[in-house]
Amino acid sequence: MARLDSNFRIRIERWIDKKIVEGILVDKPSLIIFTDFGSGDLDVLNSRAAHHQVIILDHHEPVGEADSAFVQVNPHLFGIDGSRDLSGAGVAYFVSKALDKANFDLSGIAVVGALGDLQDKYELRRLEGPNSIIVEDAEKAGSLKIETDLMFFGRETRPIHQALARTTTPFIPGISGEEDRSLAFLASLGITPKKGDKWRALRDLSEDEKKKLFNALADYLMSKGSLSDVALNLRGSVYTLTHEEPWTSLRDAREFSVLLNATGRMNKPGVGVAICMGDRAAALEEASVVLEEYRGVITKYLNWLLEPETGRIEELDNIWVVHGDNVIDDKIIGTVSSILSTTLAKPEKPIIAYSTVQNEGLAKFSARGLDSLIKKGLNLGEVLRASAEKYAGRGGGHNIAAGAQVPLQHVDAFLKQVDELVKKQLEAAVIVES
Repeated sequence: MARLDSNFRIRIERWIDKKIVEGILVDKPSLIIFTDFGSGDLDVLNSRAAHHQVIILDHHEPVGEADSAFVQVNPHLFGIDGSRDLSGAGVAYFVSKALDKANFDLSGIAVVGALGDLQDKYELRRLEGPNSIIVEDAEKAGSLKIETDLMFFGRETRPIHQALARTTTPFIPGISGEEDRSLAFLASLGITPKKGDKWRALRDLSEDEKKKLFNALADYLMSKGSLSDVALNLRGSVYTLTHEEPWTSLRDAREFSVLLNATGRMNKPGVGVAICMGDRAAALEEASVVLEEYRGVITKYLNWLLEPETGRIEELDNIWVVHGDNVIDDKIIGTVSSILSTTLAKPEKPIIAYSTVQNEGLAKFSARGLDSLIKKGLNLGEVLRASAEKYAGRGGGHNIAAGAQVPLQHVDAFLKQVDELVKKQLEAAVIVES
């Protein structure tokens, strides 16, 4: 839009409802573009924004039919899985490229978006499907390099023990957030964190040291009750943005995505937008501070939830319920849900985490499932949408990741309904398979 010399205003919202749409229309815009949501809110948009120029660039499953005047670009309308093969950033990228092929230099940001949406679901945590086209564009533009390696946060920019302590995908109990314990863990393996007076980064380790570290962490995670495939998240495809400065948190595309996520979750979304639009000075400096605060908050929340015998993580018949209540910020509950989905012990069940939004009188829910459950027929987007609608709320999303907002007085009934619907979906899948 900036390259087209357009006058535009960016708003960041957590969800769409009648109040938000009416607030947008007060400004009498000539065009409204919804990105990364809208397809699941067609009823609201049809009733409140009919006869307005509306473009929806989304990758969530559409619910209903869009007003005939709307333009909707969504991979699901073309038989493409928006939960793993194309993100909201990817949809926006393809539209920008259709407007002008010169915009292919924005492909790196779309790769960051795909990784931020955890779409690296293929072998060795690669991006595939239409995302692979975006990756190819970035490689052709000379802005992206891909290699297979251990994937610690800060692999290029931090000493090994700090990178290990900052790793939360997967969350490593007793090590994530604990630099002293990370140092002790490395020492127990005979891996020296320093060479002379200089700290070593992950890239400085030999292949033998990396193999030893990977195997030890896999054994450690298994001893803590993690699923057998959780350790696989420690190694995979690393996407390096070669046009970004070394030693910055923008060099690794996954770190870039976490930085953007942090600005959004910590009420600084404008800072993230400024970085995506090229600010590498004040905005990047502010974002780096926000990121450190964010990582500290995440670690604090996870340690609080994982305290034994508190009942904060409850196992029901068919789901895990994470009670964030009014302690965990509702903007961060999605991140907590994602991390716990790869951390909780057997049996395999979807995670339903929630926190309260007191000033709205709502509970915000975030659900995550494992690929193995999706293959059995689980669709969390459908489960949360149907359950929320039954209790005066709104919900939806992807089969593997979904969200909902429900009035506080209906939290227990909503969770019971989700538990029942998950059971029905998985039982129906078993009947089909047999």
